[in-house]
Amino acid sequence: MTPRPESSGSRPKGTAGEKIPEQPTAAQKKSAAKKTSVPKQAVAKKATAPAKKAAAKKTAAAQPPATKATAKKAAPAKTTAKKAVEKKAVAKKAGAEKAVAQKATATKAAAGKTTAKKATAKKATTTKATATKATATKATAAKATTTKAVAKKAVAKKTVAKKATTAKAAATKSTAAKAAATETTAAKPPAKRATAKKAPTKKAPARKTSAGKATSASAQTVPPEMELGVSPAIGAADRDRLLNGTHHDPHSVLGAHPVPGGVAFRAFRPYALSVTVVAGEVRAELEDDGEGFFSGLLPLREVPEYRLLVEYEGTVLDTEDAYRFLPTLGDLDLHLIGEGRHEELWTALGAHPMTHQGVTGTRFSVWAPNALGVRVAGTFNFWDGTGHVMRSLGSSGVWELFLPDIGEGELYKFEITRPDGSKTMRADPMARRTEVPPATSSVITSSQYEWGDAAWLERRAEAPAHEAPFSVYEVHLPSWRPGLTYRQLAEQLPGYVKNLGFTHVELMPVAEHPFGGSWGYQVTGFYAPTARLGTPDDFRYLVDSLHRAGIGVLMDWVPAHFPRDDWALAEFDGRPLYEHADPLRAAHPDWGTLEFDFGRNEVRNFLVANALYWCEEFHIDGLRVDAVASMLYLDYSREPGQWTPNEHGGRENLDAVAFLQEMNATVYRRVPGVVTIAEESTAWDGVTRATHHKGPSGFGGLGFGLKWNMGWMHDSLQYMSHEPVYRKYHHHEMTFSMVYAYSENYVLPISHDEVVHGKRSLVSKMPGDWWQQRANHRAYLGFMWAHPGKQLLFMGQEFAQGAEWSEAHGPDWWLLDPGYGAEPEHRGVRDLVRDLNTVYRATPALWRLDTDPAGFEWVVGDAADDNVLAFLRLDPEGTPILSVSNFAPVVRQDYRLGVPEDVPAWHEAVNTDAARYGGSDVTHPDPVKPEAQPWHGRPASIRLTLPPLSTVWLRPA
Repeated sequence: MTPRPESSGSRPKGTAGEKIPEQPTAAQKKSAAKKTSVPKQAVAKKATAPAKKAAAKKTAAAQPPATKATAKKAAPAKTTAKKAVEKKAVAKKAGAEKAVAQKATATKAAAGKTTAKKATAKKATTTKATATKATATKATAAKATTTKAVAKKAVAKKTVAKKATTAKAAATKSTAAKAAATETTAAKPPAKRATAKKAPTKKAPARKTSAGKATSASAQTVPPEMELGVSPAIGAADRDRLLNGTHHDPHSVLGAHPVPGGVAFRAFRPYALSVTVVAGEVRAELEDDGEGFFSGLLPLREVPEYRLLVEYEGTVLDTEDAYRFLPTLGDLDLHLIGEGRHEELWTALGAHPMTHQGVTGTRFSVWAPNALGVRVAGTFNFWDGTGHVMRSLGSSGVWELFLPDIGEGELYKFEITRPDGSKTMRADPMARRTEVPPATSSVITSSQYEWGDAAWLERRAEAPAHEAPFSVYEVHLPSWRPGLTYRQLAEQLPGYVKNLGFTHVELMPVAEHPFGGSWGYQVTGFYAPTARLGTPDDFRYLVDSLHRAGIGVLMDWVPAHFPRDDWALAEFDGRPLYEHADPLRAAHPDWGTLEFDFGRNEVRNFLVANALYWCEEFHIDGLRVDAVASMLYLDYSREPGQWTPNEHGGRENLDAVAFLQEMNATVYRRVPGVVTIAEESTAWDGVTRATHHKGPSGFGGLGFGLKWNMGWMHDSLQYMSHEPVYRKYHHHEMTFSMVYAYSENYVLPISHDEVVHGKRSLVSKMPGDWWQQRANHRAYLGFMWAHPGKQLLFMGQEFAQGAEWSEAHGPDWWLLDPGYGAEPEHRGVRDLVRDLNTVYRATPALWRLDTDPAGFEWVVGDAADDNVLAFLRLDPEGTPILSVSNFAPVVRQDYRLGVPEDVPAWHEAVNTDAARYGGSDVTHPDPVKPEAQPWHGRPASIRLTLPPLSTVWLRPA
C-alpha cells in the first residue's frame, strides 16, 4: 500500500463498506457544534409546547415579511413541526418538490427579492431553529454543495447548506424567486406539509450555471452518517507541497474522496478560470480556492464516474481527472524492479500509451528514489508540470501518473525536485523515442510495426555463431550514405552487403546520443534508436529488410559508461543513482564520462533489460559489448591511489563481472540464436566460457559467445606496416596468435577504431608505392579470411579507401565512379572481398572448427626469411583448404610445400594477385598435383609459384 500523508483535506479510504469520518479543523469543529446543538437537543429532549412556540416565534422573526404570515399559520401544527426538526433534509426535499406549484408564495417572495435575501442571510448565523435554518439555506446558498463558507469565514452566506439540501439540489445558485418557491415544509400550511411528506421523489428543475449551462440535481439521499459536512478545501501543508513539487502522494488529496457529508472533489489546475464536475446529470462548479486549487462537496453516497470541465481563457477543456485512477503498476512489477529482476523493464517504466480503467491516455513512470517529488512536463501542459504531480509507489523509488487523453507524438520530460529542494528537468531514461539532437526531449511512442522476418528468426538458431560462417561488415549508419534515413538505407544497404557476401552487418551504436562526434559511444537514450535517421519503427523496417535479404544484424552496445549531460542520467534525482556513489569508481578516466554502478540492483536491471530490449523489440541478432576491459578492472587507466581494491584485495570489479554474467545468461536464455560479442583487449580468463564453468582464476566464465581478438589485430597490423625487408624480424607477430587462438571464440576485427585519428586507413598503413600498398592490402585480407576466427571489416576498407574515415562525410564512394581513373583498382579490391566471402561461406573448413584446434595445421610457420606463411584449415570430415601468403614483393618460383598425401590435386580457389583484383596475375589456372617427395614433415608436397605480396587459397580439385 502507498503511505498517505497527513492532510487537512480528505482522509484515506477505509476498507469496502467502511466509512472513515474526516477530522475537521478546530474552526470547523466550532462551526459544526453551533450548527448541530439545537436540533440535537430538540430531538433528544422532545421539546415542550412552550419551547416549540418560542422556536416558532424565532422562525417567524427570522423570515422575511412575505413569509411570516405563512409561518404563523404553520405554528399550531405541532406534530408536523416536530418531524420537520427531526427530518430536516426530507422536509426540505418535499418542499422543493411542491415549490413549483406554489406560485402565489413564489410571487410574494419575488417582490421582496433583494431585501429577503440579505435579511435571511444575516439572521441565519444566529438562528438555531431548524425551520429558520432551512429558509436561510435556500435563500443564500450560492453553491449549496460546498462548505467553503466555514473555511473562509463567510458563515452568513454558506452555513449548514448540506444538512438542509437534497442530493438533487447540488451547486444551485437560487434567485429570490426560487428561494421562496422552495421554502421548507415547516413554513407551509398543514395541508401542504402533509402532501409534501407523501410526494414521490422528483428531479429538481434544470438551472443555469454562471457559464450558461444546464444543471441538474442528484436523486441520491445523503446517508445519516454523512450529515456532518467538512471543508473539502486542501489544507495549507498539502497546498504548499503540491505547489513546490514535493508531494509524494497527490492522489490522496486530489480527485474525489468520500468524506462526512458526501464526496469531496479537489482539483489542482493552475491558470484555470473555473473547474466544473460533471457526473451523469450532475454539474457542479467547484469553488476557486486560489493558486489553481478548486474544491467542492457534493452530497453523494459514493464516488461517481465523473469528468472535469476546465475553463481557461478562451477555451474549455473537457477531460478525465488524472487523480481518479488507480496505479497502473502492480506489486509484482515493483517487487521485480526492487530485486533487479524485471526482464521486461521497458514495459513497466517510461511513457506508454494505454487504456486504463476504460480510458485512453499515457502512463508515465520513472525510477527516482532520492527525489522529493516528480512532475511530468511536456507539450500537453506547455512545459509546466505544476499540475501534473506524480505519486510515489511506496519504497520502490518508482513514481507514476496516468494522464488521460495524452497520446503518441507528445514531447515530455520529468521535473524532479532534488533532496536539496532544487529542481532539474530530465529526459526519460526509459524513453523509447527522442527528439532529433540537439533537442533533448523524450517522445511518447508505441510500435505499430508488423514484422516479416519469421523465417529468418527460426533459422538463425540452427547453429551457434562460432560454428557457422560469420563475416561482418561494420557500418556507421549516419555516414554510410550521408543524409539517408532508416527506410532509405533499407533500400540500399541490404543489397550492397548481400552482393559482397557478408553474413552480418554490425551497426555502430544506434542508441540515442547527443554528440554525433562520439559515433554513438556516449549514450543518453539507451532505449531509443537515434532520431537522426527516423522513428523506432523506421529502424525496425531496416532490420527487417536486412533479415529478408539473409543478413544478420549486430549492434554495438555501450553499458560501460554514460555522459555527464545535466538533462540525462548524471545524478539523475539529485544524488548518484546510475553512477557509483564513490567518485573514484564513478568517473571514467579516459572519456570524461561516468561509469555505471553495476552493484546496484536497479541499475543492473536497467542494463540487462536494455540488452533484451534490443534483441526482442528490434530483432537484433547480436550485441557487441563495448569497452569490456574498462568494466572488468578497478584500476583501468588509473594510477596507484586512484582506485580501491575489491573485498579480496584484487583489482577485479566483482560487480561488473556479476553483471556481465547475468546479462549473457539472460540473453541466451530468452533469445535463442542471438550472440554476444566482447570487445575485451586483455587476457581475462574465460570471456567466452560458460558462466557456470570456473577457470584457473576462480571466476566463472563471463558467458560471451565471441570475443574480439585485439591481440591479433594489433600484431598483424604492426607486421604489415613494416617494409618487407624488415618483416623477417617481426615474423612472430603473424604466428603468435596461434598460441592462444583457441583460448576463446574469436572475431578478427579491422574496425573503425583502426582507421581514424591518425591511424590511417587500412591500405594507407601498408608500405611501398600505390601498387604495393594495394597488393599488401589484398594479401592481408586473404590471410585474415583464412585465419581461425570470424572476420569483421569496417566500411570503406572493402574498396581500399585511402583516406581516414570521417563521420562528417563517410566513405569515399567517388573512388568507385567509372569516371575516376583509378576506379578499376578500387573496384578490384571490392571484387576480391566479394570472392573471399563467397568461397568462405561455401567452405566449411574455413569456419566449422574455428574454435577447435583440430581445424588447423601449420604447413610452414617459420619461413621468416622468405616472409611466407602456409597452413591448412580442416572441416570435421578432414577436408582441407590450403592458404599460402607471400608477404615479400618478389615472385618465388617452385616454392615447395608439404601437403596431405590423400589429396590427388589442388585447385586454386582464390589468388589475391589476379589481374581482375588489380594484381600482376601470377596465377595457377591448372590443377596442382602433389609429388611423393616428403616436405615440412609430410609425405607429399607440391611446388607453387608464389605471386608477390599475395595470398593464395587452394582446395582439393
